[in-house]
Amino acid sequence: MPDSDTGAPPRVVLVTAAVLAVALAVAVAVFALTQHSSDSAAGPLPLVPVPAPQATSPACTTLLGAAPTELTSNGTQLKVRSLADPAPPSTIAWGDQDPLVLRCGLDRPPELTPTAQLRLVNGVQWLQVGGEGASTWYVVDREVYSALTVPDSAGTGPLQQISDTVAAKLPPRPLRFG
Repeated sequence: MPDSDTGAPPRVVLVTAAVLAVALAVAVAVFALTQHSSDSAAGPLPLVPVPAPQATSPACTTLLGAAPTELTSNGTQLKVRSLADPAPPSTIAWGDQDPLVLRCGLDRPPELTPTAQLRLVNGVQWLQVGGEGASTWYVVDREVYSALTVPDSAGTGPLQQISDTVAAKLPPRPLRFG
């Protein structure tokens, strides 16, 4: 076999270097993606204010004071998340990705009519109002209107847990349509 030394590195070295370069690029991309998603989720959650004329009522103070510090959604524990200033009054959120948001003291939802379809969950009547990627569930049979916004990916656990808190802390009232 004749020696043909062209001065180029052996083929094995070139292939190894190319594989290492690709592996490094993939590792950097994965690291950048995970850092971006955890950085955005770790900060306070910005929420837009909505009309909540009874947000400072004793009923809202009672409800939010009794709200769980964790909710279970599809077997995952969602911890209370801090809200960005200025935070809407009587509002609490759970979870980093697709957070759940409970607001208290809201106006009566316009969708609440005598023919509206209500759901009874653990002794609490709820009105579901759909949205894109999430639904908002309004408590309609208590002194104050409250709403839990739940992403479509969440299970029924959060609604059940909040129902238990509402039932334990706020007595039921007749529905109001006007």
